[in-house]
Amino acid sequence: MVNARTYPLWRDLAMREDLPKEALKTVIGALCAPATTPDGFDAQADRWREEVLKAALPALLARTSAKRLRGQLLVQADEKTLAALAADGIVTAADVPAILRHRRVWAGLVSALALHPGQVEAAITLLPRLPGHEVEQVVRDWDPDRYTRTKGAAPAPPVPQELFDAVLEACLTPLAAYLLHPEPEEGWETVSSFLKDWSLELGDNSAWAMLARCPQRWAQLTAHPVFGAAVQHLLLDQAETQAFEDARLRAADPDGEELPADPAPALSEDLLLACLPALCLPELADLPNPQVTARRTLHHIANRVRSNPRLADLAADQLHAAADALVTRGQLLIWAAKQEGDHEFDGRVLRLADDLALLSANPDHLAGACAQLARLDQPAVVSPTPSRTLIRIIDNTDSDHDRPARLLERHYEHRRVQALSTLAANPHTPHAAVTDVLNGLHPAELAWIVEKAGGPDWFLAAAAAVPVPEDEDDGVVRLLDDDELGKHPDPAAVLQSWLDSPATGEIFSRSEVYRAVVKSRYRTLEHLRQIPADEILARHEPEVALKILLDHCGRSTDRWEALAAAMTFDYDGEKITFGELLDSLAGATEES
Repeated sequence: MVNARTYPLWRDLAMREDLPKEALKTVIGALCAPATTPDGFDAQADRWREEVLKAALPALLARTSAKRLRGQLLVQADEKTLAALAADGIVTAADVPAILRHRRVWAGLVSALALHPGQVEAAITLLPRLPGHEVEQVVRDWDPDRYTRTKGAAPAPPVPQELFDAVLEACLTPLAAYLLHPEPEEGWETVSSFLKDWSLELGDNSAWAMLARCPQRWAQLTAHPVFGAAVQHLLLDQAETQAFEDARLRAADPDGEELPADPAPALSEDLLLACLPALCLPELADLPNPQVTARRTLHHIANRVRSNPRLADLAADQLHAAADALVTRGQLLIWAAKQEGDHEFDGRVLRLADDLALLSANPDHLAGACAQLARLDQPAVVSPTPSRTLIRIIDNTDSDHDRPARLLERHYEHRRVQALSTLAANPHTPHAAVTDVLNGLHPAELAWIVEKAGGPDWFLAAAAAVPVPEDEDDGVVRLLDDDELGKHPDPAAVLQSWLDSPATGEIFSRSEVYRAVVKSRYRTLEHLRQIPADEILARHEPEVALKILLDHCGRSTDRWEALAAAMTFDYDGEKITFGELLDSLAGATEES
């Protein structure tokens, strides 16, 4: 232990070129020993010691060759300092064992060592000791000064080809291994049911980041005996998407070029053909739970075709055969009733219809997709009450804002008819199957086809020819404010018609209906009794319920306790109506 006030003296001694070799051990010992006082460890003084040691460390390491003394110094340095010293050549590959006795390998150390040609091989041997998600950082952070380098300063040397190849191989290995043995892990089926495709398993960001740095080698890598399949999957999933994102970023730059109307594809036709063996995910064909995996595979293939539209022609037969096999293996067109709480049900049906419209040439399968669309619930189309706030902020000059087709899109309720339009555009879809669905569509969906949908002439003509009863309205539940309600002979009946409409059964529109009823001065207790209790008590003005609760509970302790017990409903719990809540309060008094 030395006096903390002498630390600057020891620093200056360490940095003198004429310091005798015999003094090194003493100087190093003085600067490496923790700062203490007769009362114990001195945190403030030790921070001073660390600062002066950091300044003296390059000089001390440059003059010290004894392993023990170097180890004593190296253990005092943090990762950033060690990487900087390695980049300067002061810390070398010979020091790695001493460093790793106290630290794990990190990407910055590997990059810094590899800056020196004689240490590239040693740096490569450290790659397997890096955590998988850090391997790519060796190349990504090769030039740590790329954002701070001053003008005229020498650029960083290029990444050694041997190191680049080793990092690329290390990043591709996990995906290549998964494709050889795509065994599901414990709990996979539970997670898999929520995923729509295989992006989580196949979308290795590190592997793609490395692959994107060497587009000139893509053709060669697709034929690699070990990594070829992994490269093909990554190119099909990532190349065009990344190219589009890069083009958008360049276009967003004030000094950048405009986004071209028809940008050149990232993958040439020859490259697409080279990737066809991986197109339909043959490695995942025999996974368990085919009802789930086949649906995910079909959607993943469809997304690849959407990203690479030329595949629809280049691999038409392959895509048709894959779609047929997946529908059969996964029994995807066998209808299963919607289970309570299954909020993904409609999405699965709609995605299946879109995917088959893109990939299938089987009339029976396409007709089956149409039949599934017909069995989905009708949309709930609501025209909300005018917002006083929005009217003040927005000059609503859009005369079409209240048209059924526009209202249908408010909560994406147009997805069913949009999927039907896509199916109709497939020349292999039986016209009769589409027409059968048209006859059962909501009036707003038919209006959407006329106003919004493209498609073949026969489809548009069939939609326009659907008979409309004379007494049928446009199917829109129009929520009115009290000024408009007052013009009706029976405003309470209008409110009841809103509560009786299908809109109260639809997750996106029911709160709008309940809000309009609760806020209306024409509401009655009978209206409120039909609304879920949490809508009255938690989501709207509590003043609405205060007087009612005071009247019902009064001076009854039992009723107040019953009220507190009843107000424990969860977001996803069983819904009770406000009327059921009030009845339970009355029952509490009778039981007591």
